[in-house]
Amino acid sequence: MEQQKKYFFAVDLGATSGRTIVGHIDDGRIELEEVTRFPNNLIVQGGHYYWDIHALYFEIIRGLKDVAKRGMEITSIGIDTWGVDFVCIGDDGAILRNPRAYRDPITFKAMDDYLKNVLPKKEVYQVTGIQFLNFNSIFQFYAMQREKNTALKHARKILFIPDALSWMLTGEEVCEYTIASTAQLLDPRTKELDDRLLASVGLTRTMFGRMVEPGTVIGHLTDEVQQLTGLGAIPVVAVAGHDTGSAVAAVPARNEKFAYLSSGTWSLMGIETRDAIISDLSYERNFTNEGGIEGTTRFLKNICGMWLYERCRLEWPEEVRRLSHPELQGSAMQVEPFRSIINPDDQLFAAPTSMIGAIQQYCRDTRQPVPETPAEICRCIFDSLALRYRQVFQWLQEFAPFRLETLHIIGGGSLNKYLNQFTANSTGAVVLAGPQECTALGNIMMQAKAAHAVSDIWQMREIIANSVELVKYEPQDKAAWDAAYERFLCLSPLS
Repeated sequence: MEQQKKYFFAVDLGATSGRTIVGHIDDGRIELEEVTRFPNNLIVQGGHYYWDIHALYFEIIRGLKDVAKRGMEITSIGIDTWGVDFVCIGDDGAILRNPRAYRDPITFKAMDDYLKNVLPKKEVYQVTGIQFLNFNSIFQFYAMQREKNTALKHARKILFIPDALSWMLTGEEVCEYTIASTAQLLDPRTKELDDRLLASVGLTRTMFGRMVEPGTVIGHLTDEVQQLTGLGAIPVVAVAGHDTGSAVAAVPARNEKFAYLSSGTWSLMGIETRDAIISDLSYERNFTNEGGIEGTTRFLKNICGMWLYERCRLEWPEEVRRLSHPELQGSAMQVEPFRSIINPDDQLFAAPTSMIGAIQQYCRDTRQPVPETPAEICRCIFDSLALRYRQVFQWLQEFAPFRLETLHIIGGGSLNKYLNQFTANSTGAVVLAGPQECTALGNIMMQAKAAHAVSDIWQMREIIANSVELVKYEPQDKAAWDAAYERFLCLSPLS
């Protein structure tokens, strides 16, 4: 009689949508199957932005009901989400209002006010090694304190989003390391929340759950959840709760000598190191140190990724929007390369009324030919992103304690064959593209490690490498890209 497959259940939540996925490992390979997919709706009310935490809980329950009805044997459950946001829990064990979303306008001026009036910028960086973004948790707490927010005022416990959902399933209050590292409150050397930074925003360490590393069993489904779903006392595992942490855990590398590029709306380029890199140079170049699995640090930099392309696509006429991505991107390959170059991380592109207009204005201001057609604008974006990747890749090589042999491109952007080739050309590195489903793979692999189905990060990565087809891109056209890079450096600021 054939033995029933054992599945790991992953909850993968993004800022616009979420899904539940099951995966199983068999004969050194992993297979995934999507169970449910659903929107994550941002609620705008009273001038503030909120997440509907109960709707997300409902969707998790719905996914668990589905697998129970199908008779799947679930080994464990793991949850990953976006970073920085949190839930306040009251003395009575109830959620005190839906959690604020990081897009809430209350944070727009909070960072500058905090750094001016509370602690200086460099001092905060020297403790945390985290890049400065106005929506980091520390600045959210500061803004909420100043507005005398009642939920924060009466909070007994503060749980980051994946920890809050795990608590709703198990009743256990934890603070998972990778998600906590996004708050800009954690010291990566001690691997604990820093008391002085907490005090600076009116908080104490006791207001957070116990710190747990990825791969820790948090608890088991409560009796209530078991009755709702039809499942038994399934363990809930702390995976890398920050979705980027789960994604990097799934990089199918053969050794440590790699850089990664998580390519999507944002591009996250970095290396995996044993210790945090906190120095005057990393501060100057605005690199960040986020928690990784097995005690590693994800030393990385945020780069404005396919946001540029996505925003332009929304503005183009309907006949252009009807083109598939390969068709539109293929047309860009027919126009003159390097005709117009932009710095993708210029503030002009952060949130313009018109992205097309912003790109054209940048080119006018820098006395370059102005791209007019969708093909010209698309080519400008891809050329420029690849050149920015080269700049950050070279900086990473300066910081890395080893020679970078390979650049792994993961996430949805790994399907963009033109940008992948440009990235290889620009950086001079061998590029390996894939997998696309890296976040779910990393989530499930950490559950497998907790269940002793895999031994360590390298076995995890070996299984993933055996399970997905990677596409290899070799550098080409070195002289042309070297010349374009010299032009790019004249446009690009240090950070």
